[in-house]
Amino acid sequence: MSKLSNTLTMLQLLETGKKYSISELASILEVSERMIRVYKEDLEKAGIYIDTIMGPYGGYVLNQSIRMPVRKFKLKDASLLDKYIKNEEDKDAKEKLILLQDKIKGVFIGSKKEDKQLNLTEEIGKRYNVLTRAIKERRKVKILYYSYGKGENERVIDPIEMFLFQDGWYCAAFCEKRQDMRHFELKRIINFELLDEKFE
Repeated sequence: MSKLSNTLTMLQLLETGKKYSISELASILEVSERMIRVYKEDLEKAGIYIDTIMGPYGGYVLNQSIRMPVRKFKLKDASLLDKYIKNEEDKDAKEKLILLQDKIKGVFIGSKKEDKQLNLTEEIGKRYNVLTRAIKERRKVKILYYSYGKGENERVIDPIEMFLFQDGWYCAAFCEKRQDMRHFELKRIINFELLDEKFE
């Protein structure tokens, strides 16, 4: 992979909050430990600071919340496989290439749908960013939510997962008011506040 691709992959790994040693990152990315240090320096030049934990059990940890650029396929990426599928004589290999092409097309279609929804309004984007940060940091969020038939009501939620359903973004969360899991549609969240209180 290119240097840029490796740097982004390293950032995606660290974004999970897990500590990785330099040797672990070098093994995963199949580069030297020196290159891992170079990627770290490049990220810090871009304002993304990675903490270094010293000692035999040390490594790199990302302690800041960031919005990762999403790498996606283009339709032409799937088309590149056409000639290989056409010329492949081995039946099993051809089926694997067709399956790979279908996956690329599926990711392309899904990413187009996601982009359309994420860019719907600036407000939806703000809610998405706050809730994804809350999921990563395991922090409670206070929201003013509009329910059909019940109007506006205040909730404190423990966000677990974001998902796209029928052209709309939802957050799966534990609702403290209902003491149960609920799905909250982002466009119906009127106000929101990221709390300092954390959840298990």
